[in-house]
Amino acid sequence: MNNIACLGSGSWGTALAIHLARNGQIVRLWGNETAQMQKIAAERCNDYFLPGIMLPEKIEIHTDLAKTIEGLQDILIAVPSHAFRSVLMQIKPLLAKNARIVWATKGLDPSNHDLLHIVAHEILGDIPLAVLSGPTFAKEVAMGLPTAITLASTSQEFTQDLIRRFHNPKFRVYHTNDLAGVELGGAMKNVLAIAVGIADGLGFGANARSAIITRGLAEIVRLGLASGGQKETFMGLAGMGDLVLTCTDNQSRNRRFGLALGSGKQREPAEKEIGQVVEGIKTALEIHHLAKRKNVETPICEQVYKVLYENLTPREAVNALLAREPRAEGI
Repeated sequence: MNNIACLGSGSWGTALAIHLARNGQIVRLWGNETAQMQKIAAERCNDYFLPGIMLPEKIEIHTDLAKTIEGLQDILIAVPSHAFRSVLMQIKPLLAKNARIVWATKGLDPSNHDLLHIVAHEILGDIPLAVLSGPTFAKEVAMGLPTAITLASTSQEFTQDLIRRFHNPKFRVYHTNDLAGVELGGAMKNVLAIAVGIADGLGFGANARSAIITRGLAEIVRLGLASGGQKETFMGLAGMGDLVLTCTDNQSRNRRFGLALGSGKQREPAEKEIGQVVEGIKTALEIHHLAKRKNVETPICEQVYKVLYENLTPREAVNALLAREPRAEGI
């Protein structure tokens, strides 16, 4: 198997690099902060994001983007969604003719609220594209704990090659051709995890948590179908699986952020307390715009948006949801 580049040295990018290296591949791990990457290279550990987990010898540390991807066919992108477009623009003139791109980024494009495969096709043209998503915490992947994930791709050959790269007895890969569904499930679950965190922070209990998760899934399905996704995807790992994980475990930064808001903290101090990117904050804004464009109701995500961007209090947001007219259950 040829070498692979991993662009993004946060918790998820580092965890995937560790996994690929343990699978026998040489991984070029790139980050844009030189001092941080030098520290990682010297200590063989990304102590800020994954303390105590040593990097395998097969991981090479890079800060020069051109050298990182030079001569490589396959490139894995694991940067925050707001940096995705910029990274694609930077690598476009550097790509090999046979380049293939896979990303593990969860979110939407902030400039036009599009799904990321649309952005990738717009910038890079007709090359093989793929996305990895599902119920995964970086620390558990880095520790080698059992994990299952969904892979969606535009190319059957790329799909099979990526399965060979990633799959092993502790990391099971399921595949689909539904890029839109996989991406939207991975994006919206972060917003809904903030909603669940808010409810738990307010002390509303397990009944409310279950209701938000269930009706949140209905929102994912509605907007997902309107965006070209397949209903089966939302019932699987990249939909329901990722939603349940992110809403119920405190390893989730989005859930912890919601808990802080629900307990009375303001947005900026709550975000600062997390200390890492909380993807659901920007994604709430993007989902708001996408839902308006698609004319789809997403009441839970909309209330999270109003808490974050229109100064609605968490309790007012919950009251607004409860005040909605009764309706038949369904999508």
